Amino acid sequence: MRKTAASEVLDRVLVLEMVRVTEAAAISASRLIGRGDEKAADAAAVEAMREAFDELYMDGTVVIGEGERDEAPMLFIGEKVGGAPGKGPKIDIALDPLEGTTITAKAGPNALAVLAAAEEGCLLNAPDVYMDKLAVGPGYPQGVIDLSKGPTENVKSVAKAKGVKPNEIIVCVLDRPRHANLISELRSIGCGIQLIPDGDVAGVIAVTDEDTTIDLYMGSGGAPEGVLAAAALRCVGGQFQGRLLFRNDDERGRARKWGIDDLDRIYTLDDLAKGDCIFAATGVTDGSLLDGVKRLRNGVMTTESVVMRASSGTVRWIKGEHRTNIKD
Repeated sequence: MRKTAASEVLDRVLVLEMVRVTEAAAISASRLIGRGDEKAADAAAVEAMREAFDELYMDGTVVIGEGERDEAPMLFIGEKVGGAPGKGPKIDIALDPLEGTTITAKAGPNALAVLAAAEEGCLLNAPDVYMDKLAVGPGYPQGVIDLSKGPTENVKSVAKAKGVKPNEIIVCVLDRPRHANLISELRSIGCGIQLIPDGDVAGVIAVTDEDTTIDLYMGSGGAPEGVLAAAALRCVGGQFQGRLLFRNDDERGRARKWGIDDLDRIYTLDDLAKGDCIFAATGVTDGSLLDGVKRLRNGVMTTESVVMRASSGTVRWIKGEHRTNIKD
């Protein structure tokens, strides 16, 4: 894995403190698992994450969040977060307090509280549009995937590099009608397909874990989630390419507002998340990456989180116990 220069801004203490932020969001959202109310679950996660940020010594700016200011009361794009405005280290934050609102409302798998942090200017300000995504895990030669080529070519390329036949490759795809042609093409060459109902951040990250048996991630999902997933891949290795997709002139205008002029550009990992960066996630519901929040007797809750740092390549898996009568 190619190492990244360590940042003087992202110190070790802040790396671990980011887990406290995702834990807070996950615990708050978990109270609404299976309650059928997506908005309430998301709102609970947002409020808890916002409060947790304010306890950190940093001067943070949300570059990917809950939407623009007129769309979101908290954690909107451009909002300042952290307990040391004008004094602490300047950090850009990409976040999704509850990645998988529908999953949480229905008590499905793979709901997460996630965030990525980097030095100012190192995370792409991705507009809230779709992104065509292609990802593969670590250990492959650079260029093994190419978004300018079709699904069949990419599967054959990865299969050749892995030393297997194309029909032995497993591809993760978001289960949406828009992916009908993609699914049909993959099945025509014998690929195994793992369809996921929601949560494409977890789907992309799954390619980094051999235990999932997933080799590739393909298909379109939210561009902000693409930046979050790219930050995780920057930390643990792997390759990612993304291309913004626009359905109308309004979305094209939104992209230009954020300084994106080349609307057909294919973004690589380094385009989306530069330099040293941190990725943190806590499970809300059980999934392939993390266990969800568990409520035990006597007011004890358990969480499982992962935090990664690009400069060191370190991945820490953290199990926490939280007592509701004790301030964490």
